[in-house]
Formats: sequence, structure tokens, C-alpha cells
Amino acid sequence: MTAPSTPSAPSAPSALPAPLISLTWTDALTGRRGHLVIDRLVRGVASGGLRMREGCTLEEVTGLARGMTMKETLHYTPGARYIPLGGAKGGIDCAPHDPQAYGVLTRYLRAMRPYIEQFWTTGEDLGLTQDLVDKAAAEAGLVSSIQAVYPLLDDEEAARQRLADAFAVTVDGIGLDELAGGCGVAEAVLAALDRDGAPYEGTRVALQGLGTMGGATARFLARAGLVVVAVADAKGTVANPDGLDVEALLRGRDAFGAMDRTALGPGDTELPPEAWLSADAEVLVPAAVSYCVNAANQAEIKARWVVEAANMPVLPEAEAPLAARGVTVLPDVVVNSGTNAWWWWTLFGDIGADADQAFAHIRGSMRALIGRMLDRAAADGTTPRSAAHALVADRLPEIAERYGCHR
Repeated sequence: MTAPSTPSAPSAPSALPAPLISLTWTDALTGRRGHLVIDRLVRGVASGGLRMREGCTLEEVTGLARGMTMKETLHYTPGARYIPLGGAKGGIDCAPHDPQAYGVLTRYLRAMRPYIEQFWTTGEDLGLTQDLVDKAAAEAGLVSSIQAVYPLLDDEEAARQRLADAFAVTVDGIGLDELAGGCGVAEAVLAALDRDGAPYEGTRVALQGLGTMGGATARFLARAGLVVVAVADAKGTVANPDGLDVEALLRGRDAFGAMDRTALGPGDTELPPEAWLSADAEVLVPAAVSYCVNAANQAEIKARWVVEAANMPVLPEAEAPLAARGVTVLPDVVVNSGTNAWWWWTLFGDIGADADQAFAHIRGSMRALIGRMLDRAAADGTTPRSAAHALVADRLPEIAERYGCHR
């Protein structure tokens, strides 16, 4: 799925200033451009993934970096080993399946090596896998894509081994690193259902994307009893009002999350790519591209909840009319924050390389965070996104005072 040109990103708290660093790199061999934005440093380090997609812009990366600052801040827990970092993001304007993509990625990482060595920890994001990032980082001469955080560890060797062990864990054929984010998204959905007294069994879900985040989310929701009735990929939407076989779809997807149409069930139908948006479902999960819900197409949404597994999928001009007709949008800065937090919980030693322990920690953390956000929204009479921003604004001064920040 190719995202449109970058429109205005959702607004962030006024307490957050302009980014500390914002730069654009041009590949001498292909003319492709890459961007890096360091929103702020906390303890001298910033965290944020690297995405690769055609049309990626500096404005987009800036919004994503700001979102990472908020995600890190929201997971601040006094007394935990993991102390939040600053926010950052990288982006490369190149289709990930382009034959030149890997060379561009390697040269980008080589150009960004001083930043990665000193204060930018990065990893997989849209269009990239961690294995590919690790391979290109090694070719670019880096020790690791997260090496800037190593000086903050009590026992670097033990911490690195713990994270490596966690990445080696699989559950029913899917890696723990991939499942962590989907577990968090699914728990956000379940927490919202519980709050409204809605049953899991029979609640219908439509997703855009069956990649790392969308695929894991679909698995957790299906196993909780929800019915996945539509899934979209770059080729179109696959739908079944009686429910899709999620496990079969996961087994048949390729490295980019595209479904194998030859493996569809007898009741499955193929629809246009945008059909997921208007599916008869109570829960809509955009888990692929940014800016996919706009002022025009939001009117097609029948769902009660829109749960942002992707980064910045709902534009501000869409969110206002959705809220006006009773559709609750659970924002990305909370919903998809589990992946980043899982990395650091594991590396710093709050959890070990164990799937059950990881899922329990993610679920508990996400439940608490969703609860705080929705309580704040109810108290302030605002949207969940505004409430999340208010929580960030409340916490930033304490983090800055205790740990220092550069912005």
C-alpha cells in the first residue's frame, strides 16, 4: 500500500518544542533521499525506528519522531529499570521492494553512523525487518543499531544476550519481537471493549495490513474470540462476514505482508483495497500506512472504535467528524507503543527472554495506560488523543528534571 503525499500531521502538545536535529541525506548513486529527526535526547539518547517507503518526507519523519517522544514519556514508571529515552525517527524515500533498496539502506546507515554510534537507537519500522536492518548496519560498520544505549546499561554483555535470546523466541511460528507490538494493540482493543461492556465473542474486526503489526494483532484478537471479517494488503481486501481463517492467512503471507490468494477459504471474497474501511465491523485497525483515514473517506467508517496500530493513520480533519458521530479513535502514541517498550523492558532487565512474561508485562502496562488515557479524556471532556497528549505534558517536566534532556 502506497501512502499519499504527506499532509499535515496530527498536532502534538504545545509543551514540546521544535526538534533538536532535523536533516535530509541524498544518496549519491540513486538520488534517493533519507531523513533523520531527533526530537529530543533524554539521558543523552533518543529512540525511534527506521522506515522505508516511497514518498517518505521530512515532515512525516518529524511527526513520527515527536510521537516517539510521547511513547517514551507515556511508559515512564518510577522505580523501573527502563528509564525512558528521547524520541527520534528515520525515514528513507524508497519502496522496500525496489531492487536498489538494500544498497540505499546500507548507504543511509553508513551516512548516519555518527548519530547511531552516539545517540540514536533505531530498528525496524514500516517496510523493513529487524534482520534486514541488522544486516545493513553490520555492512555499514556499526556494532548494532541500538549501540548508543549500551553505556546506560548496568551489564552490557548480559543485557545484549537477553535481548538476543528474546529475539530468538517464537510462538507458533512467529517471533516474539513481532508479536510484542500486536499483543499491545490487541490489549488496547480488549480494554476498550471491557470499558464499554462489549463482549469479545462475535465482535467484528477489520484490519488494514497483515505485516508485522497487523498480523500479530489479528492473531491475538482472533484467539480472544473476536471475528476478523476483513484484511487489506497492497493487492486488495480479503473479506468473509463469517470470519477469516487468520492462521491460514498468516501462513500464506509473504515478507511484505501480502496474502496468498490461492490459499483463501471457500467463503472468502476479494474486494478493492479500500473496502476494509467500510467493512461491517465494530473495530477498525489501520495497521499499515500513515494518513489513510481522511476527511472524505471517514464517512464510510461503520466501526465504533478505530484503533491506530499504524503511525499517524487518522488525520485531524477526519478525527473531528468521527468523534462527533461517536466513533472513538485510540491514538497511535498509546496503542502501538508496546513494541518499543518491549525492546527496552527486555534490554534493561524488567523482563526476561520469555514469551509469557513479555505478554503479561505488555498487557498489564497497556491496560493501565489505556485506563489512564480514557479516564483523563472523560474527566477533561476531550478525545483520547488529547488526553494522551495531556498525560505527556504532565510527565515531561519530571523526566527532564530527574534525568536531563536536550531539545
